[in-house]
Formats: sequence, C-alpha cells, structure tokens
Amino acid sequence: MKARQDPGPLERLVLTSEDQRAADEAAYARGVRAEDLMESAGRSAADWILDRLSPSRVAVLVGPGGNGGDGLVVARRLAESSVEVQTFLFQSDDRLGEAPQAMLERLHDGGWRTVLVEDGAYSDVEDAFESADWVVDGLLGSGVTRPLVGRYRDVVERLNASDAKVISLDLPSGLSSDEGVLVDEAVRADVTLAMEFLKPAHLLHPASAHCGNVAVVSVAYPPEVLASVKPRARVPEQAGIQGRLPLRRADGHKGTFGRVLVVAGSIGMTGAAILCCRAALRAGAGLVTLAAPRSLNGILEAALPEVITVPLPDEDGHVVNVDDERFAEALELSDVLAVGPGLSRAPRTSAVVRTLVSRFAGPIILDADGIAAFGDSVDELRRAGGHLLLTPHPGELSLLIGRSPDEIDADRIEAARSFARENGLALLLKGRPTAIGSPDGTVYLNPTGNSGLATGGSGDVLTGLIAGFVAGGASLEDASIMGAYVHGWAAEVYARDRAERSLTPTDLIELLPTVLREVEAWS
Repeated sequence: MKARQDPGPLERLVLTSEDQRAADEAAYARGVRAEDLMESAGRSAADWILDRLSPSRVAVLVGPGGNGGDGLVVARRLAESSVEVQTFLFQSDDRLGEAPQAMLERLHDGGWRTVLVEDGAYSDVEDAFESADWVVDGLLGSGVTRPLVGRYRDVVERLNASDAKVISLDLPSGLSSDEGVLVDEAVRADVTLAMEFLKPAHLLHPASAHCGNVAVVSVAYPPEVLASVKPRARVPEQAGIQGRLPLRRADGHKGTFGRVLVVAGSIGMTGAAILCCRAALRAGAGLVTLAAPRSLNGILEAALPEVITVPLPDEDGHVVNVDDERFAEALELSDVLAVGPGLSRAPRTSAVVRTLVSRFAGPIILDADGIAAFGDSVDELRRAGGHLLLTPHPGELSLLIGRSPDEIDADRIEAARSFARENGLALLLKGRPTAIGSPDGTVYLNPTGNSGLATGGSGDVLTGLIAGFVAGGASLEDASIMGAYVHGWAAEVYARDRAERSLTPTDLIELLPTVLREVEAWS
C-alpha cells in the first residue's frame, strides 16, 4: 500500500520582531542555547538549498547578529556538502556577537576561510555575484528600522544591480520585518527562507515583493515554546483548507447541502448577482435562490437556469422593499443570506438591507452595497453580532470607520482585528493580502492570489463562494478563510499558462471544479 503523504502544517504563524525575540528568550529559559537555535536554523536553510537548488558555487554575505550567524552555518553546511562557497564578512570577528562568533569558529575549524569586506573594497564580492549560482543574503535581520548606510547600502545596491540569484535568510536585508512599507534600499530576493515563523513583511505590500518566493524552514524550538506563541496573524496552509471543507454525505440531497438566498442586482448590475449565484452553486450549495428587482427578472432567469428567482418590488431597477410572500418563505427556509453584490446604494434599497440584517437570524454575508448601507449606522451591525461577515475592500471599510483607504492598507492586520473585535463580527478585508478578522481578535492572512483578481466582479464570486461553503456547514470564519484561499488559488491556476491580466470572474467560476478537486485530494 502506498504510504499516505504528510499534508504538512495546517497554518503558519506570523510574528513581529518583538514576538520572535520573545520566542527566542523562552527557548533560552528552557535550556536551549543560542548556538543551538542558530545551528538548527542554518542547517534547515542549507538543507532546503541543497534539496531544491543543488548549487555548485555559492557566495554568502554575513553581517552581525543572528542573521549573520545563520549565514555562517549555511556556509559551513554547504561547504561540507562539496559546494564551492565564498564567505564574505561585513563585520569584524569581534563585533559579530557571541553566538555568531562561535559559528565563525566552527567554519574556520573546518578549514574554510572568510573574507572581511572593507568600505569601498567590493571587487571580490562583485566577482562572486557574477560567478555564483546563488548568493545567500545573511547581512541583516529583522530589526532594521532605518535606511542602510555604509558598506551595507553599497553591497545591497551592487547586489540588486547584478544578475545574481539571491536567497535571503529570514528577511531580505533592508526590510523592516513588522510592516509592508519600504524603509529605503533593500535586497530584492528570488527566495526568502523564513526561520520557523513568517513576518508581516513577507506578506504585506510593497515589502513582500522584495521577498520573492517565501518558504518556511524549521528551527528547533521546544514544543512548549511553539505552543505558547501569540502570533500577530496566522496564514492557512493547503492542508488547513482541506480540513475546513464541509463533508459531502453520499446520501445527501439539496436540503442537506444547504440553501443560499442571495439579495443582489440592480439596473446595469445584473452581472454581479449572476456571478455570485454561480459561485455559490460551484461551492456546493444544494439550492440557490436569487431575490432581485422584478423588472430584471427575465434577464436573470435566462442567465441562471439552476437558480430559483424571487422578483422583488422595485423602482427604476432598484429594490425598494421585501414585502413579498414568496420572499418571506425563501428567507425562512434559507441557511445563509448573501446581500449586496450590485444591489445599489439607493436610499430605499439601503433601508431594505438594514431590515434584512435585523430580521434574519442565520449567517449573513454583507458585500459591496450591503456594507455601504451601514455607513452611518455601524451600531446596527454591532447589535447584529456574531452571525455577520462583512467583505469590504479598504474603500468600503473607510465608510464605516472614518479612516482613509491608505491608512487602512498601511496596517490591514490591525484594521481587520480591531473592527472585528470591537463589533463582535467577522471581517474579510479584501486586498493584498486579504485579512480575515474574527470577533476574538484572531487574524488570518490569505497567501494566494495575483493581480488578475483586480477586476470588477471578482468580489461577487468570492461572496458566492463563501455563501456556498456556509450552506454546506462551514462556520462564517472557516468559510471566509476557505473562500479567500480557493478564490486566490483559482487565479494562480489560471496564470500557470495564461496572462494574469486576462483573468475574468467567469474564468474563476469555470476553474472552481478543478481547484476544489485539488483541495479534496488532500487527506
């Protein structure tokens, strides 16, 4: 029998530089030496490089502190594996730090030499950039808060100007670990090997663009230390997505797999309603009902043969009330309500949205115009409480909290956390990365997606996906995590052999069967 494949971790933790130091101190308090953690980190990084890249010539750039110490371990481990290694020190031996000094001695004890780089003397380093298969950046760690100066700035500028392929250890030198803004010049890495934990800069733009492909390598922290870590955020892994996917009973029927009621669409915006309903069906909902303006019903019925339609009273293509017997019956039978895609911000329509939120006791997903309906009445959202999920982009969230979209984007982790916690609801803040906040203060950052998602209608697909997952039995939090991941993953699958810029929301929906089959395959 074929052995079952290890699906890997369910999620990765995102730590600030202060959190990372606290984890290190907790390990030291349990008897782990700094040299042992450093040896473990460097060994894991070297093993990753050897297993995946098989280099023959490598240049290693070493600065002070833990990052430089990791680089020295990588240099020694690669040399022990018969890789030709050139190691350049950008700090004198006596200023490396105690644990890195021990790593340097181990390197020298093995017979491998290092070169101390003086200001202005970069010819050997630049030659190494040209001849090496890979350059390992171990210059500076996660504590950078101001622009690089001196030899560090000089070498980073030369490295970025070269054609060298770069692996950064933990974080590209010059980035501030805790934020997405660029301090100034920073290494542009092809690969970044994060040491056990991700940092905010690995995920937040524009800093994340300097990280290239990010992989997490293990460090030998005691299990009790890992269990006690309080992360800034969490990042779901593929195995964690599979574990959240609602199960499908072999004897199930349309009622078993849930009923979604979508309230969406207006004159000129029928497409939003159509995309949302189609995505809910693809996510596995047993029955999808669309309530939309009566004057548009013919268009919607023709476009959605698998969907039940409930025409609602309208004026000029905008819903004006829900006083309809068929709608009341649909609302009572529904397991989840999705409100907002293309609905419009007409005053009477916004009043309808607020009525629905107060009337429906089950899970509600508010998107787009559904969110805007509460721009001057956030208290009503707070009273609705834990059965709400809001899916705004920064512009829509700004209507609720009075901060500019740029301010929200500058700290999207805290924006998602604080709004969700203060109002007792779930929040999916769209963008790069999408941040999902829970009422208990937990934040998930979605790692999938690309620029192809930046197109009208993409968010309508996401709303439908989430609604379909909730109908199948997932919680609002799990459905939002899954929805964002699968939505982004579909965009990545599309871009494997096509241009990102050509992606449409319809393409996303057509790819969902393939993507969801891949999710189901992890077991």
